[in-house]
Amino acid sequence: MTTPKLATGHIGLNVSDLTRSVDFYRHALGFEQLAASADDDRKWAFLGADGTLVLTLWQQSEGAFATATPGLHHLSFQVDTIEQVRTVETTLREQSVEFAYDGVVAHGEGAASGGIFFTDPDGIRLEVYAPSGAESAPAPTGAAPTCGFF
Repeated sequence: MTTPKLATGHIGLNVSDLTRSVDFYRHALGFEQLAASADDDRKWAFLGADGTLVLTLWQQSEGAFATATPGLHHLSFQVDTIEQVRTVETTLREQSVEFAYDGVVAHGEGAASGGIFFTDPDGIRLEVYAPSGAESAPAPTGAAPTCGFF
């Protein structure tokens, strides 16, 4: 029996304020709202691009993202070029988003891939990267993976 090839489907994130999170992901990262609940007891929203579901946001949590507990480490989004990463960076800076590093950084010493690392309103760690074009960017953690948010 052949093992099926798996690909990542949509990602579900717990958020503390659905309206705030939908606004962030729509304006900061350009997602469109595909659907949302109308039930005050079960708040959720489907976000995507070109009609394809990418994120499901669930208003089911309180507080902020905790890096000290098992679970999601960070969520990464790939774009085609480093210029597209910089476009997203500009949008995020206009919204005063908190960055882990200053600007575009390489994934590691000598790596061509790189991007930006930041948090959403609940402190969930996010990355937007391109597979090439970051050759001249710094690698803030040396040989350790930059996406480790060390």
